[in-house]
Amino acid sequence: MPPLHTSSRLSNFTAGVRDTVPMLVGAAPFGMIFGTLVATAQLSAWQGQLMSLSVFAGSSQFIAVGLIAGHASMLVIWLATLIVNLRHMLYAASLMPYVRHLPRRWRWTLGFLLTDETFAVVNRYYREHHHAKDGHWYFFGSGLSMYANWQCWTLVGLLFGAIFPKLQTLGLDFAMVATFIAIVVPQLYRRPHLLAAVVAGSTAYALQGLPYKLGLLVAVVAGVGTGMLSSRSSTNKQKEVEPA
Repeated sequence: MPPLHTSSRLSNFTAGVRDTVPMLVGAAPFGMIFGTLVATAQLSAWQGQLMSLSVFAGSSQFIAVGLIAGHASMLVIWLATLIVNLRHMLYAASLMPYVRHLPRRWRWTLGFLLTDETFAVVNRYYREHHHAKDGHWYFFGSGLSMYANWQCWTLVGLLFGAIFPKLQTLGLDFAMVATFIAIVVPQLYRRPHLLAAVVAGSTAYALQGLPYKLGLLVAVVAGVGTGMLSSRSSTNKQKEVEPA
């Protein structure tokens, strides 16, 4: 019979994988479409797979491939992907109270595996299990399953992209849109989150005609700024009403 702590870790790991399955389904066509788009940027198949292995950030990978195909400068590519990925710092800050006690190797690993989908799953888990001793194994199971899923479907896209060059036009990308809706909506129960989503969405729609996806970058900055200001305002109001 395995030790109790080993059993707890395994059960948390498998629970993380299990709860992430709906996200895996939604990300599958997204990864496959990315693989098919690699050729449009005149990148080799191994370069596309290496990007998924080392970057592991779907949104920034799509933006990078699009900018490379448009012959954008390296500085524009770097800035675009940096700004888009800044949201991960907010994710990390939200989860830090639950993982700060872990060794550095654990925090680095979990930080690398942190994605929008994993954050949605893990954040819900920690809200329901504030003092989970082996909660990082749940985090690891969710993140690792997303990572393996992304690599597999990127490879599928790379292998079949040449055979089905218009695969990305079949409407499969809507699955990822539906996935992000499922991620975002449960987070809108707080006023700062709702305002950030409304401002970011409105800004992205209004500036969608800007070149190099600059409208998206402005929307990210506007949304994050709005969320931070609203959160700070709410905190200050709470302090004012608290008795001295």
